[in-house]
Amino acid sequence: MLFSVLTIFPDFFFSPLREGIVRKAQDEGKIEISLHNIRDHALDKHHMTDDRPFGGGEGMVMKPEPLAACLRAAVRPECSRRVILLSPKGERFDQAGAARLAGYDQLLLICGRYEGVDERFRSLYVEEELSIGDYILSGGELAALVVIDAVSRLLPGVLGCSDSATNDSFSRGLLKHAQYTRPQVFEEMGVPEVLLSGDHAAIDRYRLIESVRLTLERRPELLAGARFTPQEEKILRRAGLYGRIEAMERAQQAGNDAG
Repeated sequence: MLFSVLTIFPDFFFSPLREGIVRKAQDEGKIEISLHNIRDHALDKHHMTDDRPFGGGEGMVMKPEPLAACLRAAVRPECSRRVILLSPKGERFDQAGAARLAGYDQLLLICGRYEGVDERFRSLYVEEELSIGDYILSGGELAALVVIDAVSRLLPGVLGCSDSATNDSFSRGLLKHAQYTRPQVFEEMGVPEVLLSGDHAAIDRYRLIESVRLTLERRPELLAGARFTPQEEKILRRAGLYGRIEAMERAQQAGNDAG
């Protein structure tokens, strides 16, 4: 996987990309990250990448020519690729989106700035817009780092444990259960006995129940996309949780019908 980042602040990325899983994946050749300075493709001697908007208004707008030239220089022709603009107007980035993007050979991540990019560039070159949340950042650089990290961990061989990505929160519409490690007692608080039992079937049941309970409490809307096997459904019914899921789904359906 090649991540090509188009930005006016390439130095922003140097420290984050040299830490943790992303660094290890680069060192092992699992991913490649290339940084492309949009200013290098500006047409004037001052390397201007923005200008005032036609029609007036606050702020500045990123110019189309440097963006287009930088994008053309970054494209690797033999790759299956996706051109993405990081923008507050984009679709909300989520785990399903990360899994979809992991299927490409190259992701071209364009970091928007100021009041946005010239609409002509967006309509001619951008294949999708992504947002990491309903808030405004100074630019798309932080969002690009989020996409790189989320997609990288889904690629084969990036994580040390092959089950880690599939068992993460959001991978199946559930928050992850609470985790415990040594010491066995911390400030007079112990570890749930079932986790010390060595009974792996009982531990799996406990963790499923805790994941669903936590999701119901904190992010119940996620359960709309959750799917359970008949055995899991039986476990959740015994725990008194499946009825709550069904009630929530009925209420949601009633609201949709009313709308």
